[in-house]
Amino acid sequence: MPETSYAVLGIFDTPNALMAAIPKARAAKLGAVEAYTPYPIHGIDEALGLRKSPLGGMVLVMGVIGALTALGFQYWISAVDYPIITGGKPIGSWEAFIPIMFEVTVLFATFTAGLGMLFLLNKLPFFGHPVLASKAITGITRDRYVLALEAEDEGFDSTAAAAALRAAGAVEVEVLPAPDRSPFLTSAFILRTLGGIFLACLVAGVAIYSLTKWFPLLKPMVYMQDQPRLNAQKPSAFFKDGHGMQKPVPGTVARGHLPTAVGSQDASANLVNPLPRTPDVFAVGKKVFTTRCEVCHGAVGNGSGSLTSAYGAKAANLQSQQFRDYPDGKIYWAIVNGKNAMPSHAPYLSERERWAVVHYVRALQRAQNAKDEDLKVVAR
Repeated sequence: MPETSYAVLGIFDTPNALMAAIPKARAAKLGAVEAYTPYPIHGIDEALGLRKSPLGGMVLVMGVIGALTALGFQYWISAVDYPIITGGKPIGSWEAFIPIMFEVTVLFATFTAGLGMLFLLNKLPFFGHPVLASKAITGITRDRYVLALEAEDEGFDSTAAAAALRAAGAVEVEVLPAPDRSPFLTSAFILRTLGGIFLACLVAGVAIYSLTKWFPLLKPMVYMQDQPRLNAQKPSAFFKDGHGMQKPVPGTVARGHLPTAVGSQDASANLVNPLPRTPDVFAVGKKVFTTRCEVCHGAVGNGSGSLTSAYGAKAANLQSQQFRDYPDGKIYWAIVNGKNAMPSHAPYLSERERWAVVHYVRALQRAQNAKDEDLKVVAR
């Protein structure tokens, strides 16, 4: 009987009684001393003589190994096996490796924490711990505190262990029989498991197939081919003309954009500068003119830029009467489409910047060709 016992449990009503009984149980030296409580009790690890868990150190070591592994693989791929220069950076730029290093560090650390705790520290696969089948387990999970003397060898004396726990103050004692440690991965167990998995998959497949047949339109079980859609090149009964592709409403213009005329004559007749003459608009126009126009047309737009004769073309004098008579739309058209040797600036300027520089050109023309009404007499 004693040699077939796994442990003797002593049940206590309070954590203080449990803590007071631990030194007495350890002094009896009748077996390994272990405690089971519904919540952590401060100082119980030291009282039981348990060493600090090595799990933290294991996680740290494997995390560092994971980071170095990711760094090594990425460096080998990027700098040795298939070197690629990206953005002019060195092929061994470790800064780009940090996201993958972080992910692999977490991967190694997480697997180490989980598998290390289960297989190395908790000694799995030992399923069905005897304490889980004890009568005291219901109290352990609520408001009882248990001190166990566990067998370390075949000479374990459960009677003496029970007496020692009663003497230490246990209100109740329970003897646990030794568990059946026969291998569980037998051929019969494997066959039963595989058969159960196969049967579950079969039942689930038949059930889902039957449901989709019985309720084909039950959301979200809607077939892809039954989804309402509009094919551009196919007929459609939704519109009166029977066409799937419809023209935009007449006069439709995309919000925030103005249509660009096809030719200069259309631009002269139809395009009107939509921006107000405000200091902010003139500031934008001046910046654009200084950056993109001044090099050819000059600071005041008189065609005397900083280009030499090597340019091979003569920039337009925007101060001439011809360009002063140009409508705003015609200047805008030249900016968008280019004119003579001047290329199009449309890819580099937004619509607001194009119209703003038109305003600024008008300001330069007015400044160089001031009228009498532009002169102000200041009374002294």
